[in-house]
Amino acid sequence: MSLCLKNLTVSKCDGTMLFDELNIAIHPGEVVSLMGPSGCGKSTLLDVIAGHLSAEFTYQGQVELNERALHTIPAHERRVGILFQDDLLFPHLCVWQNLAFALPNTIKGKHRKAQAIQALQEISLSQLAQAYPEQLSGGQRARISLTRMLLAQPEVALLDEPFSKLDRQLRSQFRDWVFEQLQVANIPALMVTHDEQDIPNNSRVLNWPWERGDA
Repeated sequence: MSLCLKNLTVSKCDGTMLFDELNIAIHPGEVVSLMGPSGCGKSTLLDVIAGHLSAEFTYQGQVELNERALHTIPAHERRVGILFQDDLLFPHLCVWQNLAFALPNTIKGKHRKAQAIQALQEISLSQLAQAYPEQLSGGQRARISLTRMLLAQPEVALLDEPFSKLDRQLRSQFRDWVFEQLQVANIPALMVTHDEQDIPNNSRVLNWPWERGDA
């Protein structure tokens, strides 16, 4: 399973180009990090992959996931998982319900709760099954957010500054745990970050301008 970007260019509708001719293949279990100044198009690139590109932008080129051209597939069917700065847990649902929400529709009835509880056991947070997001610490929310993303069985993970709102000690612990979980899931991952300390050891980095970093 690989994510491939081929001759990808993104422009504003007024013709202003954000970046051009980006070519990269990200392989299963690999995390590639994007670094660049604000406004260079990092988060916009993630939007292209996920299918959430704003109407003020347009792109050309190919985005392929496991040899499928994503432009032909609606966003909700692309199997793209996203981890943001904010955890985006549903405040009106308890923890196990938040996790169950992400499960594929093929899992029915009581099996949804059972799998959500099992996932909480695997991350040593089963005691929080009935708690609501407002009752959780920042670290707990972050771990549940990633677990929810992985329960949806994505084929690629997009990480948009996922560690930036955590304090430094918690950030280091959570960062290592995230990369371990992505390794276990064995899916390609593309991460946007401003902090070089967020980059996994011995991983590829695309520094702005990206077309010179990894063609």
